[in-house]
Amino acid sequence: MLSKYKMHFEISERKVLLRLFDAIFVLGMLFLADYFFEYHYFEFKRINLQGLVLLISYIYIFGAIFEMYNLQVASNQFQILQSVILATTATVLLYLFTPVLSPELPKHRLAILVFYVAILSALLLWRFFYVYFLATYRFSQSVVLICNKSQVEELVSGLENVDPHYKVIGFVNSDSVVEKDFSLHYIKEIEKNELSAFVHQNNISEILIASHKTEGITSDLYQQLLHLLESGNIIREYTQVYESKTQRIPVQYISRDFYRFFPFSRSNNNKLYLLLVAFLEFVFSLTGLIFCIIFIPLIFILNIFGNKGPLFYTQERVGKHGKIFQIYKFRTMIENSETNGAVFATSNDKRITPFGKFMRKARIDEFPQFINVLKGDMAIIGPRPERPFFVKEIADIMPFYETRHVIKPGLTGWAQVNYSYGESIEESLIKLQYDLYYIKHRSIFLDLSITFKTVTTVLFYRGQ
Repeated sequence: MLSKYKMHFEISERKVLLRLFDAIFVLGMLFLADYFFEYHYFEFKRINLQGLVLLISYIYIFGAIFEMYNLQVASNQFQILQSVILATTATVLLYLFTPVLSPELPKHRLAILVFYVAILSALLLWRFFYVYFLATYRFSQSVVLICNKSQVEELVSGLENVDPHYKVIGFVNSDSVVEKDFSLHYIKEIEKNELSAFVHQNNISEILIASHKTEGITSDLYQQLLHLLESGNIIREYTQVYESKTQRIPVQYISRDFYRFFPFSRSNNNKLYLLLVAFLEFVFSLTGLIFCIIFIPLIFILNIFGNKGPLFYTQERVGKHGKIFQIYKFRTMIENSETNGAVFATSNDKRITPFGKFMRKARIDEFPQFINVLKGDMAIIGPRPERPFFVKEIADIMPFYETRHVIKPGLTGWAQVNYSYGESIEESLIKLQYDLYYIKHRSIFLDLSITFKTVTTVLFYRGQ
């Protein structure tokens, strides 16, 4: 049995741990390389503080771009190898050619090789140690869920898909109606009067309560929960854990207490933040349009053969406060693609031409939308704008959908970098959860995270 006092780490704490020991291992390995090899490049007795900070900053930046701090990637040996090699290569190349702040280029190529191998081996050593000795033991948590039996499968998959070390091993049925059959055989149903004993016998880390119906929480169960809380056991509300781990707002579990979930970020009304964002959007939009103008002749020629139709495409979309505007795109579908009415675009949509598919994967088709940003219809980062037809259709059956219109729609967003196409109403619900999370937690740090993830999407050709 695992120790009762085993330490656990939340997702945010694991990411901090990864970054902290990335720096410690890299600097430690470079110190050893300097001591044993004397390769006369990154010498600790000569390096200045700016050089150290620059190197670690490059590791963090390229680590974010190449997903070194994605916990799913950080738990897979092959993906660790891929992400670390890419991040190390980019870091070393940029560091070598950064003027003034980094040391002068060495005279011998062997010094560059030692520098590269030292960083690569340090990161791989720490990351494989993390996988084999920390992630499989220190981060595993056994959890008990209190909910209606009909909810168990959905609630469990919602958490375990994002955090594989978070294991629901038992549940207490809080519904007053007892059901006989249950498909998730690996999750034990616990009788209400046996909860305390089960928690102590199985070293339970947390107890999650996900019941909207209180009649199933009997006085005996309530007293057990109270005693467990007084004994130091952690009892949390499911929606809080869901939001923390998935970084989505669980709109499907929100009812009359919706106001608890929407204390929207102060950044939405922070003039300094909005001024900074407006300036950066202006700079990025001008830069994007310059690249667009440069490549338009090539895109025009390829479009003649690949798409055989008009180069540009406009479409009505819903913007901030429900205002309708015209969005600009490079056309990626065949002409007259919606002769039978508006339909959701899908991942393998037959209406998308081969050249159009390439443009979507590389996100090139969205370059003309920088015009929308300069016009004020859109932002760089925000919920993707949807068509009026779909907004009405989805809003009629999905509460809070139009809440995403409290800010400007964006070229990229939290839903776009974390989820694929919304090919159905059900998938639109998941994207809505991400959009509302962004609106609630909007900040410069979340914007930077989206920016890095967008770069990763382009580099790994994941656009859709």
